Amino acid sequence: MKKNLKWLILAGVLAVVAILAAFGFNAKSQDQNFTAKVERGDIHDVVEATGTINAVITVQVGSQVSGVIAKLFVDFNSRVHKGDLIALIDPALFQGAVQQADADLNSAKANLLAARANLEKAKASMVQTKADYERANQLTRENITSQQQLDLAKANYDSMNASVGAAAANVTQAEAQVNQKAAALSVAQTNLNYTIIRSPIDGTVVARNVDVGQTVAASLQAPTIFTIAQDLKKMLVYTKTDESDVGNIMPGKQVTFKVDAFPKETFHGTVSQVRMNPTTVQNVVTYDTMIEFDNPELKLFPGMTAYVTIPVATVQNVLKLPNTALRYKPLMSPEEVMRLYAQYGIDEKQVEASTQATQPAGTPESNVTRVPRATTAVVWKWHPDNSMEPVRVSLGITDHAFTEITTVLKGNLKEGDDLVVRSISSKPAAPGAIRR
Repeated sequence: MKKNLKWLILAGVLAVVAILAAFGFNAKSQDQNFTAKVERGDIHDVVEATGTINAVITVQVGSQVSGVIAKLFVDFNSRVHKGDLIALIDPALFQGAVQQADADLNSAKANLLAARANLEKAKASMVQTKADYERANQLTRENITSQQQLDLAKANYDSMNASVGAAAANVTQAEAQVNQKAAALSVAQTNLNYTIIRSPIDGTVVARNVDVGQTVAASLQAPTIFTIAQDLKKMLVYTKTDESDVGNIMPGKQVTFKVDAFPKETFHGTVSQVRMNPTTVQNVVTYDTMIEFDNPELKLFPGMTAYVTIPVATVQNVLKLPNTALRYKPLMSPEEVMRLYAQYGIDEKQVEASTQATQPAGTPESNVTRVPRATTAVVWKWHPDNSMEPVRVSLGITDHAFTEITTVLKGNLKEGDDLVVRSISSKPAAPGAIRR
């Protein structure tokens, strides 16, 4: 029992010593700085965006008449050609309407024939009454017949002349009725023809929205029965690009993109158009960029998400620094930082101006003010004696990992130099210092 107690006491003493040693080590520890080297190499500035794959032309095939779907001749992924029969609406009611309109037309034609016959009859009677009137007029002049008989003959002639006019009007009305019934027959025949739905283009059926036996109602708007995409071997990527990038995107520029279905493959396309119709969401303005590409193996489907990379600028064999060095702030008080700026000849006002250019003003996202990216920056060079030197540089293009150094404005910076990218300290930060 005593032996176990000794071991327990010894273990406790060792634990206390270890804790005190660790505390003493931490108390004496200094800031730990992480660095990255200035390199020489190539930088490719690109615009990265997300888009949706679509067919060049997509047609929604609907019905102009209401009825029950009697037959469907194609399904999803079916290849169709222009004029192919793809669906049939039950034509029974429309065939009945055609037959009724045809009967009405025949009736109107018969009425026209009767009206024309009546006109000819009236004309013949008018000839007879005219002759009677002329004969009575001659006999009256010779005092053979009385004036009363002449007046009667003239009245008969005038009456028959009016009958001829009425018969002619009846013929005109009958002709109009024939035209009206012919038009009604044409409408009925057209509606019957609309029960046969044909493909308007060559393409592939990408959507079928009805089943056999389903009723479609075209009273308010044409219901969509099929969606047909034209020639899926040539497609488009609809990409939304930021307003700050569209100035660098020109038609004809070669681009690459990837899709989730084939994560290891890179597809190639060409910018065909940057549309001038802007879209604004929370003060962020984007424009639609159309990218054409070939799809000979039909591997890519409409609706897939494409992750697009559009190259806009390239520089080769230039001095470049990691972007983390641009974001680094030393663990110093503002007074110490200003002292180092003055020591190495860096103007504080120029540094503040370049810093503000990288930070958007306004706190709410809906009120963000967009500003251009800074063209100069101050980076912190690490010396072998554990001291830091601020170096002001002029910046070029970036690939979001490295940024080109176009000119060293203040200080000295060359390939292989170390730049501080992060600092960790166990001590409380100085007032006004920012931990990085």
